[in-house]
Amino acid sequence: MTDTLTPVLTDNWDAERAWTLASYEERGGYAALDKAFAMTPDDVITAVKDSGLRGRGGAGFPTGMKWGFIPQDNPRPKYLVVNADESEPGTCKDIPLMMASPHTLVEGVIVSSYAIRAHTAFIYVRGEVLHVIRRLQRAVQEAYLAGHLGKNIHGSGYDLDLIVHAGAGAYICGEETALLEGLEGRRGQPRLRPPFPAVAGLYASPTVINNVESIASVPSIITNGAAWFAGMGTEKSNGFGIFSLSGHVKNPGQYEAPLGITLRQLLDLAGGVREGHELKFWTPGGSSTPLLTPEHLDVPLDFESVGAAGSMLGTRALQIFDETTCVVRAVLRWTEFYKHESCGKCTPCREGTWWLAQTLARLEKGEGSEDDLDLLLDQCDNILGRAFCALGDGATSPISSSIQYFRDEYLAHLTHGGCPFDPAASTAFAPVGATA
Repeated sequence: MTDTLTPVLTDNWDAERAWTLASYEERGGYAALDKAFAMTPDDVITAVKDSGLRGRGGAGFPTGMKWGFIPQDNPRPKYLVVNADESEPGTCKDIPLMMASPHTLVEGVIVSSYAIRAHTAFIYVRGEVLHVIRRLQRAVQEAYLAGHLGKNIHGSGYDLDLIVHAGAGAYICGEETALLEGLEGRRGQPRLRPPFPAVAGLYASPTVINNVESIASVPSIITNGAAWFAGMGTEKSNGFGIFSLSGHVKNPGQYEAPLGITLRQLLDLAGGVREGHELKFWTPGGSSTPLLTPEHLDVPLDFESVGAAGSMLGTRALQIFDETTCVVRAVLRWTEFYKHESCGKCTPCREGTWWLAQTLARLEKGEGSEDDLDLLLDQCDNILGRAFCALGDGATSPISSSIQYFRDEYLAHLTHGGCPFDPAASTAFAPVGATA
């Protein structure tokens, strides 16, 4: 594993008007189409399988394997749906990718749709990011005008229509079956599985749902070969990924590097924690992943190593917090977010997140007793694995991990009669990820 950056998806972000078709084609854009069309759809799926590409939306499921689940003997239409409803606190990789180079995603959609034999594809975008929606719509229009979309693409005989769909702005629609509900015009709530989307997804037809970064990675795999992609990263976590550094770091932003790079290496590239301060805790994959501490600075950021450390790689949203941050207040703010975003379909999540927020708020004010920490852990245990979807599980992660690593800080709130941090000198009461 190399310790240097590997700009692939971000390689053209510095180009003049990188979002336009002309700029994208100047750097070899849409060349992967002809190479893919010269292959059979099954060969494209095999190439993605051999590359070792795993889902970049957080779960890390092998992309090629997911494509292979589509039953080709099913007479119903096949659909590709791109999950661009990026909503996880701290996660900011798909939106800048679509903003800087939307044609990278469009080309990936065409190749991926060809592989699964879909003739209609959707990009489901979070409704609040109107600037991204407009940029995607223009990119799709350019692709149609250039013959990259529509009928008989590049003379291959393959047809594809691509629709950009604006969601209504619900965190739960990042869950793939809730996304399908929203796409079909219903309230975004998770579906009972089975049947799984590969068998009965959009409009009860076989459907593949992939994250933006997963689909955007496909053209480079087809262009450069599966072995090229598999040669980066680690043995079981192949390839590169966009790591989002935010919070108390000198140079926050997107850092595209091989999986397996460490936070220490990324912090060196980003100039380190802000001047005069030191790392206190961080998230490896957004707020729904268990917190890690400075002792985990050298944990390789791949699916297996982060899992072994007790957390999840997730969306690689690295939120950096220094010693001025009140961990109790930060966890409370995250919990209030999950309480607000619960769709209300299942009791463990609907009621559980409310009780978590109530108990945390009491502790943050210095009220209650040490027994409330055990109550919190008991509440987390009653939610974990019992909610209808992963939102409930994610809501418990920062709570249980923060008590594991910062129990003394919770107790300090009780002995101090409130938050022991000076609001004027800390970020205890500032938005999560903000600087003082």
